Amino acid sequence: MLTHINNKEEFEQKIANGTVLVDFFATWCGPCKMLAPVLEQLANEMPEIEILKIDVDQVSDVAKEYGIMSIPTLILFKDGVKQNTQVGFMNINQLKSFVK
Repeated sequence: MLTHINNKEEFEQKIANGTVLVDFFATWCGPCKMLAPVLEQLANEMPEIEILKIDVDQVSDVAKEYGIMSIPTLILFKDGVKQNTQVGFMNINQLKSFVK
Protein backbone atom coordinates (compact mmCIF):
# COMPACT_ATOMS: atom_id res chain seq x y z
CA MET A 1 0.00 0.00 0.00
CA LEU A 2 1.29 3.44 -0.93
CA THR A 3 0.17 6.45 1.12
CA HIS A 4 1.00 10.16 0.80
CA ILE A 5 1.64 11.69 4.23
CA ASN A 6 0.45 15.24 4.91
CA ASN A 7 1.68 15.92 8.45
CA LYS A 8 3.88 14.71 11.29
CA GLU A 9 1.03 13.19 13.31
CA GLU A 10 -0.09 11.04 10.38
CA PHE A 11 3.53 9.95 9.82
CA GLU A 12 4.03 8.94 13.46
CA GLN A 13 0.81 6.91 13.47
CA LYS A 14 1.73 5.05 10.27
CA ILE A 15 5.29 4.07 11.27
CA ALA A 16 4.27 2.75 14.71
CA ASN A 17 3.38 -0.80 13.61
CA GLY A 18 4.79 -3.24 11.10
CA THR A 19 7.34 -2.73 8.35
CA VAL A 20 7.11 0.71 6.77
CA LEU A 21 9.24 2.16 3.98
CA VAL A 22 9.28 5.96 3.85
CA ASP A 23 10.18 7.77 0.62
CA PHE A 24 11.28 11.37 1.18
CA PHE A 25 10.89 13.06 -2.21
CA ALA A 26 10.10 16.31 -4.03
CA THR A 27 7.94 16.84 -7.10
CA TRP A 28 10.80 18.63 -8.90
CA CYS A 29 13.36 15.83 -8.27
CA GLY A 30 14.30 13.76 -11.34
CA PRO A 31 15.58 10.66 -9.50
CA CYS A 32 12.45 10.80 -7.29
CA LYS A 33 10.28 10.61 -10.41
CA MET A 34 12.31 7.61 -11.62
CA LEU A 35 11.88 5.87 -8.25
CA ALA A 36 8.08 6.35 -8.09
CA PRO A 37 7.13 3.48 -10.46
CA VAL A 38 9.63 1.19 -8.71
CA LEU A 39 7.90 1.91 -5.40
CA GLU A 40 4.52 1.20 -7.04
CA GLN A 41 5.88 -2.15 -8.22
CA LEU A 42 7.18 -2.94 -4.73
CA ALA A 43 3.77 -2.06 -3.25
CA ASN A 44 2.13 -4.52 -5.64
CA GLU A 45 4.66 -7.31 -5.11
CA MET A 46 5.07 -6.93 -1.33
CA PRO A 47 1.69 -5.76 0.06
CA GLU A 48 2.81 -6.55 3.61
CA ILE A 49 5.10 -3.50 3.49
CA GLU A 50 3.45 -0.12 3.86
CA ILE A 51 5.06 2.58 1.73
CA LEU A 52 4.76 6.21 2.76
CA LYS A 53 5.62 9.14 0.51
CA ILE A 54 6.62 12.41 2.15
CA ASP A 55 7.10 15.53 0.04
CA VAL A 56 9.98 17.34 1.75
CA ASP A 57 8.60 20.70 0.62
CA GLN A 58 5.17 20.01 2.14
CA VAL A 59 6.10 18.12 5.34
CA SER A 60 9.43 19.75 6.06
CA ASP A 61 9.29 19.20 9.84
CA VAL A 62 9.56 15.40 9.41
CA ALA A 63 12.30 15.80 6.79
CA LYS A 64 14.27 18.03 9.18
CA GLU A 65 13.74 15.64 12.09
CA TYR A 66 15.34 12.82 10.09
CA GLY A 67 18.12 14.99 8.67
CA ILE A 68 17.10 14.59 5.04
CA MET A 69 19.76 16.38 3.01
CA SER A 70 19.44 14.60 -0.36
CA ILE A 71 16.46 13.11 -2.13
CA PRO A 72 15.21 10.59 -2.75
CA THR A 73 15.97 9.22 0.70
CA LEU A 74 14.36 5.97 1.82
CA ILE A 75 14.11 5.05 5.50
CA LEU A 76 12.93 1.63 6.64
CA PHE A 77 11.05 1.40 9.96
CA LYS A 78 9.99 -1.69 11.88
CA ASP A 79 7.44 -1.09 14.62
CA GLY A 80 8.42 2.59 14.80
CA VAL A 81 12.18 1.98 15.01
CA LYS A 82 14.44 3.22 12.22
CA GLN A 83 16.27 0.23 10.70
CA ASN A 84 18.09 1.48 7.62
CA THR A 85 18.55 4.46 5.30
CA GLN A 86 19.34 4.64 1.58
CA VAL A 87 19.88 7.74 -0.55
CA GLY A 88 19.31 7.75 -4.29
CA PHE A 89 17.58 5.68 -6.93
CA MET A 90 17.30 1.91 -6.54
CA ASN A 91 15.97 -0.68 -8.97
CA ILE A 92 13.36 -3.21 -7.84
CA ASN A 93 15.90 -5.89 -6.86
CA GLN A 94 17.93 -3.43 -4.78
CA LEU A 95 14.74 -2.17 -3.17
CA LYS A 96 13.57 -5.68 -2.27
CA SER A 97 16.96 -6.42 -0.67
CA PHE A 98 16.79 -3.14 1.25
CA VAL A 99 13.42 -3.92 2.83
CA LYS A 100 14.26 -7.50 3.88
